[in-house]
Amino acid sequence: MGASKPLEFLGSSRDDLRKFPTEVRRAIGAELLRVQLGVMPTDFKPMPTVGKGVYEIRVRLDGAWRVFHVAKFDAAVYVLHAFQKKTQQTPKEDIDLAAKRYRMIGD
Repeated sequence: MGASKPLEFLGSSRDDLRKFPTEVRRAIGAELLRVQLGVMPTDFKPMPTVGKGVYEIRVRLDGAWRVFHVAKFDAAVYVLHAFQKKTQQTPKEDIDLAAKRYRMIGD
């Protein structure tokens, strides 16, 4: 495990995450800590439609909760978007919002 990277929340992602139920926030916090330490989350999938190196953390506790993040940059782990998933397919609005925030980072 490498050194820990700071978390950078883009847009409303921190406020959105704070609205999640406590148990869900704890689970996502543990997953984000793994990412900060250079370890992959326990349940995730790549989201190339959002941007290169973007992953979706998946938490299933009393619903489906998602956090899009990117850890490929040296400066920080960027949290792009946090939301509750209510349909089988990720809504286009959520992907578009995360992609817009991804572009804020630059290469």
